[in-house]
Amino acid sequence: MQYLQQLEFGNRYTKTAISLHWLMAILLVCLFAVGIYMHELPLSPWKLQVYSWHKWAGVTAFILVLVRLAWRFTHRPPPLPINMSRSAEIAAHAGHALLYTLMIAIPLTGWLMSSAKGIQTVYFGILPIPDLLAKNKELGSLLRDVHEILNFILAALVIGHIAAALKHHLMDKDDILTRMLPQRKR
Repeated sequence: MQYLQQLEFGNRYTKTAISLHWLMAILLVCLFAVGIYMHELPLSPWKLQVYSWHKWAGVTAFILVLVRLAWRFTHRPPPLPINMSRSAEIAAHAGHALLYTLMIAIPLTGWLMSSAKGIQTVYFGILPIPDLLAKNKELGSLLRDVHEILNFILAALVIGHIAAALKHHLMDKDDILTRMLPQRKR
């Protein structure tokens, strides 16, 4: 029995990796929803407050993805199932690489956009984040569009990620989904 538990643990992500995965998932869904919501708000103190919250959460997501990458580079993920085709393995690795790339690029484009629009981010109203660009209205508008497009690409990729995990669980009957789920007490 102990051997089976060790084998099961060997196919699971670490508790830290699982926690970071689900924390990022919740944060990204909230950021996307707030981004959609705030986009159409009329200029008001409420809109400015929502923008501040969005920016604070975006900075937090950026920090968390860096922590997550550091963890992943120092803690090898469990191997993919041996019955996966080579093309499925390549797609899985490419999908994860694109997810990480977007989780870095999106907050960076938001930061660059705020800088170009001349609106400094002050993290939690306390820590000023330095501007990366000089004020430039046209560049700010372009970066807003890039930020928005990247978010919709991320949303589509997340939907594909969820669909792939469900396909593995329901059709392939492998452990791809369950090894990233928080472990329940027995």
